[in-house]
Amino acid sequence: MTGEKRKRRSGVPTIADVARLAGVSPMTVSRVINSESNVRAETRDAVNAAISQLDYAPNPAARRLAGAAQVRMGLLFSNPSEAYLSAFLLGSLDQAGRSDIQLVVQKCDLGDHEREVAERLIRGGVDGVILPPPLCDSPIVLEVLLAAGIPTVVVATNSPPAQVGVVAIDDRAAAHEMTTHLLALGHERVGFIRGDDNIHASGERLAGYRDALTDYGKPVDETLIARGLYNYRSGLEAAEELLDLSDPPSAIFASNDDMAAATVAVAHRRGLDVPGDLTVCGFDDSALATTIWPELTTIRQPIADMSRAAVQLLATMLFDRREAGRGEAKRITLDYTLVRRRSDAAPRRRPSVRGR
Repeated sequence: MTGEKRKRRSGVPTIADVARLAGVSPMTVSRVINSESNVRAETRDAVNAAISQLDYAPNPAARRLAGAAQVRMGLLFSNPSEAYLSAFLLGSLDQAGRSDIQLVVQKCDLGDHEREVAERLIRGGVDGVILPPPLCDSPIVLEVLLAAGIPTVVVATNSPPAQVGVVAIDDRAAAHEMTTHLLALGHERVGFIRGDDNIHASGERLAGYRDALTDYGKPVDETLIARGLYNYRSGLEAAEELLDLSDPPSAIFASNDDMAAATVAVAHRRGLDVPGDLTVCGFDDSALATTIWPELTTIRQPIADMSRAAVQLLATMLFDRREAGRGEAKRITLDYTLVRRRSDAAPRRRPSVRGR
């Protein structure tokens, strides 16, 4: 089913669940929870009703921590997708501000002094660290943080050390659903642009693509799988590779919106109509998905909500550590949604233009 939330979650209602039920944004829910005055009475009543119906309990750990002492959380980032990074930073900064937590943001490029940057962050006196992709899968950074006993939360990975907190979606199930959607539209040859092999989610999305083909009774054609690095340029190269095949795909599913947008650009350059000649779908539902034409059909990964949840989870771990001497690592699984827009359709005709 498209446009429906997946039943993949931790079992504990989130602020996103409350927002969805009340028909408002997560920020509005946060304003109600924090008793801010700039909320209409009927909206406040709808949010409170949703909170009551879901039995949602706002995380009090951050407030209790803030009352005890100034908390400093570190956030290391290195992401080739500016749209993803922007959404992640806005969500985490918003949640940190509402919880009176100081967020120390530091760039840390993979392969470029990862150890030194992580050690410098620790020396700066942070209480805990949040690692979005791709640093969530950096063995060097994780080794440094764990050796120093720094509570850590990783985002968008399902393969962390046992003592690390996790906020993620089910990437494999999401990719399986998108691939199944394309097959159900009638596409016989579905191309796939995989992500950076050093990121665990890339393998999960590739596995979901393969699973869907197998479940649909289709053979897995390795020539239809092109390598990408989650950036726009790698998407250009991967799309060229797939469309240069003697029997090119009629649909291409890219592992993120940046590479999907690049695929649309390559199709237009070749004189192909999207989606008339070529269906293109992405993953993330970043701002880029609705700033190109046609707007992208994509998997909505709640990036801002994931970053907010990471701040809340780390706050809980820090509070538990101060009160009980240890902070148990927990896993939070948020929902994803397949969002249909204008870039997908049933195959109507084979691509006929091959010029660059």
